[in-house]
Formats: sequence, C-alpha cells, structure tokens
Amino acid sequence: MRKIYTLLVITLFLASCGGNKKKSVDKVIASNDLVKIRTKKTEINTEIQALSESVKALNAKIATLDTTKKVPLITVVSANKTVFNHYLELQGDVKTKQNVLIYPEMAGQLVQIYVKEGQFVNKGQSLARIDDGGLSNQLAQIEVQTALAETTYNRQKRLWEQKIGSEIQFLQAKTTYEAQKNAVSQLRKQVAKSVIKAPFSGVIDDVIKEQGVVVAPGAGAEVFRIVNLSKMYIETAVPESYIVAIKKGKNVEVEFPVLGKKMNSTVRQVGNFINPANRTFNVELAVDNKDKSIKPNLTAKLKINDYTNNEALLIPQSIISENAKGEQYVYLVVDLKDKMGTAKQVIITTGKTQGDVVEVLNGVKDGDKIVVEGARSVQNGQQVQVLN
Repeated sequence: MRKIYTLLVITLFLASCGGNKKKSVDKVIASNDLVKIRTKKTEINTEIQALSESVKALNAKIATLDTTKKVPLITVVSANKTVFNHYLELQGDVKTKQNVLIYPEMAGQLVQIYVKEGQFVNKGQSLARIDDGGLSNQLAQIEVQTALAETTYNRQKRLWEQKIGSEIQFLQAKTTYEAQKNAVSQLRKQVAKSVIKAPFSGVIDDVIKEQGVVVAPGAGAEVFRIVNLSKMYIETAVPESYIVAIKKGKNVEVEFPVLGKKMNSTVRQVGNFINPANRTFNVELAVDNKDKSIKPNLTAKLKINDYTNNEALLIPQSIISENAKGEQYVYLVVDLKDKMGTAKQVIITTGKTQGDVVEVLNGVKDGDKIVVEGARSVQNGQQVQVLN
C-alpha cells in the first residue's frame, strides 16, 4: 500500500509538470549559459528535496493508517533461571576384581572334579582333587611316628619333673617330638595342595581341564575360571583436561545399550596417574548387579556430571547467529505491548552445551523475551508480532 501511494504521488507530479520542466531544461541547456544552467540545476535539486520530504511524510501517515501492512510473525521464549547439569559422555568397560583363573599347586593326575560349569560355590569349597603320589600315606606314617614321639616326650617330661633320668634324655625326646610335629605340618600343607579350592564365592564360569588329565603348576595349566558377578565396576579413561571437574562422588548416568538398561551411579575412585600415551586418567564407578545380567567386559555408555549451574539461562542453539566479527547474537523483543514489539539484536557469550541447548553467560538476563521462530528473518529495530 505504501508503494502504491508513493508511485501515485510521483506520477501526478510528473504528469502535472513533467512536460513544461523538460522544455524549460532544454531551453536552458541550449542557451549555453553556465550561470543559467547552474541556477536551473539548483532549482531542480531543491524541488527534488522538497518532493522527497513530502514522500516521507506521506509514508509516515500511511504507516499509521494502513492496517494491512505486513509485520513479521514470531514466537518467543522467556529466559528463566534453571538448574543446568552438564555431562561428559564417555565409554567404559565392565570389570570385576573377582574374575580369575584357578591353577593347580602341585603336579599330578586330575582324579576327580566336584563341580560343573555355572555352579555357585562358596569360598574354600573343594573343586577338584589331584593324585598326591603317595603323600597321604607318608602323612599317615609320620602321624603315627609323631604320636609315638609325643608319648615318649610326655613320659620323659614326667620323669624329669620327678628328678628321675638325665636331662639329655628329656631334651632328646622333646626335640624328636618337635621335629615330628613340624614334619607333619609341612606334609599336611603338601597334601592340601592336592585339593583345588575356591579362592572366593562365585560361579564356576568354565571347567577347562577334564578329569584324568595330568596337570602341573605354570602357564597353560588353568583348571577353572571363577567369577563373582556381585562385585562389578566400570572403568573408563577420562581426558586430563577434566581432572579438576571429575571428583569422587560425582553423579554418573550409566547405560548398557546391549541390555537396554539404565542406572545411576557415582564415581568411587579417581586415578592419580596420567597415562602419557593418551593423556588420560582412569575412573571407577560401582555397578549394582543384583539380577546378574551385567557381565565382565560389557560396554557401557557413561554421562559423568562435570559441571552444575543452579541459576543458568538456557536457550536453543538453533536461534544463535554469528556476525562478520565472529560474535554470537540473538534477538530480543522489547517494548512488547498487545502482542506487538520491536526486535533488538544483542551480542551474547555462551558457555557449555548439552543436547540442543546452550548456557548463556552474558547478554541475556532473567525474564528477557528471546525470539525463537522467525529468529533468522527479523532485523534489528524491526517491528514484530508475537504469536505465543
């Protein structure tokens, strides 16, 4: 409508005086009089300036009377202080300190296996027995000799207390008895090695050797694998740049993609050693595994809380623009009245991001109305209409 009125004014002006003006200008130019030409140019410039002022006045009046003018339609969101938790996303592996291979302590034939794969066993429970090569018989013989030595010692002791016999006889009997006791103790320890026992309570995950094979201490001679799934933990490597932010007790969101399972945990241990190869330090967190569904070496996705702001101003990242200087800016709506307001461009400083929102550190204050939809199309100082 504004353009129509402007064109109408110019057309009427040209129609009313355009012909006469052209003849007058042609006559002055034909006169070759420099003073007349300059004077005529000044007159025309003055008329053009006056006409421009008239057009501006008409446009201003049109703007107040025209109810059909187009105003950008936008939506806004209020900048309100909220709690902002930022999370460092990492990948970790499930581990257990009670996942071991059990080796024999003596050489011999594996004559009996007492357990099966998947069986739960208690600490100290017998798992298998190895042929001791006659050590049990030797033990029985020495135990008989020890019993005799004990009887001899006790009798010599009673006689010596009654001042009967010589001291040397008493000391010989005592020495023989002590030596026999030590021999029995040593042999019992040797015989005990023929029985393989569980070092802790857990599940027999694998029976590696079959009954009847000959085993011996050393690499490659493992007989069982035992695992305790109740004492699991997750280990992950954290970049050294987060060493100040990641502390013991920090909250962690844990997800097991394969299991479709999520849980909350906390950091229970922070490593004190920086790996020079990848500039990371290790972090451990406990895992609640009551249903025994979490297995060693399972992959876990971790979100560790490394930053919290209880009075953060958050805005969508999609509404932020950048100028030629590299400065970030958004549009606010000011002087808002009856859904009409003015767009105002403000330079902002942003902080940490999480998902599709970003923290604003400077440039926006609590309660400001920020343009969301239409943020890419409005201009600074432009009148806008708020839809929401």
